[in-house]
Amino acid sequence: MSSTVLIIEDDTRIANWVKVYFERAGFSAEVTHDGESGLALARSLTPDLIILDLMLPHLDGVELCRILRRESDVPIIMLTAREAHTERIIGLDSGADDYIVKPFDPEEVIARAAAVLRRVKDRVQQVLTRGNITLNETTRSVTVSGETVVLSQAQIALLSTFMRHPNQVLTRDQLISLTFDNDFDGFDRAIDSQIARLRKQISRDDSRPIQTVYGAGYKFVVQDE
Repeated sequence: MSSTVLIIEDDTRIANWVKVYFERAGFSAEVTHDGESGLALARSLTPDLIILDLMLPHLDGVELCRILRRESDVPIIMLTAREAHTERIIGLDSGADDYIVKPFDPEEVIARAAAVLRRVKDRVQQVLTRGNITLNETTRSVTVSGETVVLSQAQIALLSTFMRHPNQVLTRDQLISLTFDNDFDGFDRAIDSQIARLRKQISRDDSRPIQTVYGAGYKFVVQDE
């Protein structure tokens, strides 16, 4: 059964162009051109992947991404025409798993989509527990002190890496290599943004497991190791 991709892009030429390439690659693809209809389709279709434009009418891509992330962990790749690094960080911070800057090669979109889906599907089915955090890699669910926490696929992947390397200092390069198999086309600040959002989601008053080791990287600190 083919994966379903939902393309939410207000430029009809780009949307249809991307749709054709996804269908040629064996995906089932649906297209919509504004944020409100995109949200409705995401809820009704439950796609395997969403390609989301940053600038959309009625409901912009950042807010739509935040809504979707509160409701599901569907992988999201954000498209942006803006060159500023801050705009890319905003996209990632809203819950996107990856971003692509326009103009882009549609084959690059397919390759990045395949990489994101591969990270989701090719995980060892296992339950990891470190301290008060449990990650079920079969269901992609996370609980902190028994409370369910909704994370993006990229954040779940990062959490898995941290939980598999407790009490070890990991550099940004190591995190990219271990988590994304070097598929992450980001930069240090993008990784920092993902980690900051993950840290906010899993921290509690008595537990802040992801610590910054200045000049070195990050360490996932647990007391039960």
